[in-house]
Amino acid sequence: MKDNMHPDFNEVEVSCACGAKFVTGSTTTNDVIKVDVCSKCHPFYTGKQKLIDVGGRVDKFKRRYSL
Repeated sequence: MKDNMHPDFNEVEVSCACGAKFVTGSTTTNDVIKVDVCSKCHPFYTGKQKLIDVGGRVDKFKRRYSL
């Protein structure tokens, strides 16, 4: 393999808008990466995700597969 082909891999701190912080690896040269949503505040991961039923699609699916 060629030498000096890959970028340097650094440890950076990720700071979320909710206040959560964690350390990860990145090829960026910044010390801090700011994000709007992380796994601690994202609705999918927190269980606060709302299922929007448009036109009875969920009921239709449940009837079709008898769930």
